Amino acid sequence: MRVNLLIAVFSFTLLTGCKTQVTTINKEKSKTETIAIPIKEYSILAVLWQQHAAEYRALTYQAFNTAKLQLDDILANKTKIEKPLAIVTDIDETVLNNSPYNGKLIERNEDYSETSWIAWGKEKKAKAVPGSLHFFQYAQDKNVEVFYLSNRLSVQTSETLENLKQLGFPFADENHILLRTDEGGKETRRKKIQRSHDIVMLIGDNLSDFSEVFDGQPTKVRNRKADSLKTYFGNKYIVLPNAMYGDWETKGILEGKYYWTNFQKDSIRHSKVINY
Repeated sequence: MRVNLLIAVFSFTLLTGCKTQVTTINKEKSKTETIAIPIKEYSILAVLWQQHAAEYRALTYQAFNTAKLQLDDILANKTKIEKPLAIVTDIDETVLNNSPYNGKLIERNEDYSETSWIAWGKEKKAKAVPGSLHFFQYAQDKNVEVFYLSNRLSVQTSETLENLKQLGFPFADENHILLRTDEGGKETRRKKIQRSHDIVMLIGDNLSDFSEVFDGQPTKVRNRKADSLKTYFGNKYIVLPNAMYGDWETKGILEGKYYWTNFQKDSIRHSKVINY
């Protein structure tokens, strides 16, 4: 009996220990109550939207339809080609849909970790973002090379290429993929591509996929920079929707700080909501 009680207490501690604790006041009972909130509860609606909303699919189709129109216009007006033409694209939530990974985090009540992320990548089960495969195959038909520039870890190269190949994405080879080694910024890798190719378009779900001016910036600066570059969006820069995660949250809402507790993160998110 004593052993069973100890096991029950230990299990409850593990369960509540990984959850955000919120203290509320029950006026009717004149006492305070502590409620355990799952740490990924805040992300459920975003994951559901990306997995089920027809509006999400419509937005990705819209992005790639726009990209096709712009590519046609670029090619029609290119009078002099000195370097091979290239499109630089992000991978996650731009080419590959990783929402099942975020769904698994909700189920397990876990935050992102390199271990779980690498494990998901090895599954090679990510599906193509709607509209992406058709567009990149179209670019290949137009003799425009595609470079996959992603902050996936370099140790994930093999499974990432295999996932892309299984889905039929063009240029899925080691010469056209640039994953992260040490630095998270992408500017150095973009410049490497620029040395041999003319980058005519960049595609991604995070503003740092387009320019280093967004790297590590808080919300106000990111919005100001987006306003200053407004003529690029829908032209050279094609943005995909991603409400599940991104610099908009980590660098913006959470101010680029990684020491917040889950309780503090929850409080910060609530404090940033604009109301009237």
